[in-house]
Amino acid sequence: MSAHRRRDPLAWGIILIVIGLIFFLDNLDIDVWDSVGRLWPLILIAWGGWKLYFGLKERSASSTEGGTEKD
Repeated sequence: MSAHRRRDPLAWGIILIVIGLIFFLDNLDIDVWDSVGRLWPLILIAWGGWKLYFGLKERSASSTEGGTEKD
């Protein structure tokens, strides 16, 4: 359970860095909003893949740990 708690702040840290980078590049008169506007579905795809990967990894780890115990 502690690994799950560490992963969430990491994801939020990455999100904040990306948003900050977008605003920084916008302040430098580099037009990133057009690219972000067109490519935002890739963010959803990456986020879904991230959740799927770690969800399956967590499930396989819990089934391996629970499968060896007998009552």
